[in-house]
Amino acid sequence: MQQRSLVLVRLLATMVVAALLSTPSSAAAQAGEYEPPRTSWGAPDLQGVWDFRTLTPFERPVELGERAVLSAEEVAEFEARRLAEFAVRDDQEPADVVGNYNQFWFDPGNTAVETRRSSLVIDPPNGRIPALTSAAAQRRAELERVRRGLLMHDVTPGGWVEDMGPDALQVRCIVGFNSGPPMTPGGYNQNVQLFQTEDHVVLLNEMVHNARIVPLDGRPHLDGGIRQWTGDSRGYWDGDTLVVETTNFLRETGFRRGSSDQYLHLTERFTRVSPSTLMYEATIDDPTVWTEAWTYEIPMQHNDQPMYEYACHEGNYGLYNMLAGAREAERAAEAAASR
Repeated sequence: MQQRSLVLVRLLATMVVAALLSTPSSAAAQAGEYEPPRTSWGAPDLQGVWDFRTLTPFERPVELGERAVLSAEEVAEFEARRLAEFAVRDDQEPADVVGNYNQFWFDPGNTAVETRRSSLVIDPPNGRIPALTSAAAQRRAELERVRRGLLMHDVTPGGWVEDMGPDALQVRCIVGFNSGPPMTPGGYNQNVQLFQTEDHVVLLNEMVHNARIVPLDGRPHLDGGIRQWTGDSRGYWDGDTLVVETTNFLRETGFRRGSSDQYLHLTERFTRVSPSTLMYEATIDDPTVWTEAWTYEIPMQHNDQPMYEYACHEGNYGLYNMLAGAREAERAAEAAASR
């Protein structure tokens, strides 16, 4: 098995290096000389299905220090190594995995970002997410304490419909784990489709078939404490870049496994930098969670295939059994403790 994997790594490295050396090294380099197509009313045309899968890590590995951009050879080696790891995992993993999908269902992509950045996080300059505030760190520590020994989708002891655990909203198909907002690579179904009119943009995510309808007419954000699962989005054009600002989140989102909450102010920027690349940039500002605002970017790739409905609903159909099982587990634990 190890010998086969080593051969695969070398073969993939050779192929990827050749591909990298024959294509532009940076989407950003293309942006300055690229004139995007226009709609009939003159706005940049961002419509289509855009794929945000990537092998690039969200945060920069500590050992890379301040190295924001890698060489083509380093990227090729990284891609080959990751693809070889997936191949070995596919061979070793049994066909059935209790409580989770096997590797067949996951879709991490097969390339790093075309900008060759060492992380998706671009600010702070170290490519890493800022530290949590002391209050957020305490909340996270307490959550880890009460969930110690539980699996990812287990109901938190004593939890009910409003408090089933940090993955409850994803399990119940209320929000997607990669669609956020903001969008982050992960798992599968990593596509978003954009539709445009003169005064609206629609962001339709494949994950949990969620659609954000974003007005562009200058109307203010909702007031009166009206909050929504995916927030309250408003958009405007900054030159050829579509800027979408979102506030008024109801509770935690699917972003960073529920790290953000209703105080999150999200700014997303969409810029078409080539016929096949839509640069997506997200700035996260939540002073109740992180000590400073931070930004990441993903060069989304055009997908020429249609986007099919992801009809997520199993978690709500199974809600009764999930809660009934949790109550039974709690009774068993109490009985064992009283012996």
